[in-house]
Amino acid sequence: MAEKAWGGRFSEPTNEQVELFTESISFDARLAAVDVQGSQAHAKMLAHVGLISNDERDKICSALDEILETIQQGKMEYRPSLEDIHMHIESALIEKLGDTGRKLHTGRSRNDQVSTDIKLYIRNAIDEVDALLEELQRAFVSRGDQDLDIILPGYTHLQRAQPVNAVHYWLAYAEKFQRDRDRLADCRARLNQSPLGAAALAGSTLPIDRDFTSKELGFTAPAANSLDISSDRDYLAEFTSALSLIAVHLSGWAEEWILWCTTEFGFLTLSDAYTTGSSIMPQKKNPDVLELIRGKSARVIASAQQLFVLMKGLPMAYNRDLQEDKLAAFTAFDVVKSCLGLAPSIVINATLNRDRINSRIEEGFLDATALMEYLIRKQVPMRTGHGIVGILVALCESKKCRLQDLTVEELQEAAPQIEEDVYEILGASNAVAALTSFGSGGHEPVKHQLKLWQDRFA
Repeated sequence: MAEKAWGGRFSEPTNEQVELFTESISFDARLAAVDVQGSQAHAKMLAHVGLISNDERDKICSALDEILETIQQGKMEYRPSLEDIHMHIESALIEKLGDTGRKLHTGRSRNDQVSTDIKLYIRNAIDEVDALLEELQRAFVSRGDQDLDIILPGYTHLQRAQPVNAVHYWLAYAEKFQRDRDRLADCRARLNQSPLGAAALAGSTLPIDRDFTSKELGFTAPAANSLDISSDRDYLAEFTSALSLIAVHLSGWAEEWILWCTTEFGFLTLSDAYTTGSSIMPQKKNPDVLELIRGKSARVIASAQQLFVLMKGLPMAYNRDLQEDKLAAFTAFDVVKSCLGLAPSIVINATLNRDRINSRIEEGFLDATALMEYLIRKQVPMRTGHGIVGILVALCESKKCRLQDLTVEELQEAAPQIEEDVYEILGASNAVAALTSFGSGGHEPVKHQLKLWQDRFA
């Protein structure tokens, strides 16, 4: 009974099934390092305001280092009766220091302690995911110079639409992952307020210094409302939502490359190191890693929804339901981290099949929009030009030829404004070269954007 933090009120021991049902040590042990970090900052503050002596502070901080080392070496025995990592560490501290160890929890509750730990952990997780996203961006950008001379079809509705420089695709993903990094940075800024000292929900009558612990732990400031911050998990919902968008972007990339690897597309060949075979069909080379990245996105998205459902009906302030918050956040983080850990190598080691791409690049009338815009420059109204090009495409389909194969006379039958210079924009290569607007998929705009990204990562 003595090992329970709240045992004094109770006359019966906790039911063993209840102990197993309520434990969280099976998943919150990963918070050990940040729990020690927060506790050491708290001990320093207690000494700073005179609630413990400097000698007690030093003994507590030293003992916490020893306990963390024991945990990291796998020598800590976890017991469901101690519920969570916080009580395991406190119990070990009391075992080492006796009453000095019992003083550590002065001026705080497990409510603000847990919230502080999670914030510290998520802050580190955001920094880790950000670094992984940058590595993936670098991988896409690193392909730039080698792929600048390749033209790929751009698609809408999974139908060929307009031609673009291949690097335009790579930089599109760099942009998506930059938005992901920006969202994480926004989340980090909002979560970076210290809960420590909010105690159970109302603060403390003791002369604690919340500014001290806030600065010690690298927070921007202590949170201003103890009732709010003791149970706030907005930052977890925001974090997992940001991770969900990362997962969506990874899944979209995976889906695209899975299609590109098919015989039907044939645009791309993945490295053997990131593919698998079939147990029965000896010819198969399957993009299983990409398929799993696509599949694992569901777990990340589900984690965000789990948190929203968990939070939606809770009264102020802390409720034990919130023990479940860590499972969702940890799952989302672990999945995204594992996917991002593989993605850069997949990108770097993939090969665009130039011959296959070039052999089919003129299929699908990719230059039709360029022809329409040619007519606009000849003073033909846009909608009229759209209709004219539609007629010409139908003519090509009936003749089984390309727009560039039509004679100038045939073109002029549809639009007298057409001249010999029309052939300067017909054909996929010419159509790409004609794309000059900022941010477009033409050669020059893409070279400009590639240089900006290369300078960013120089």
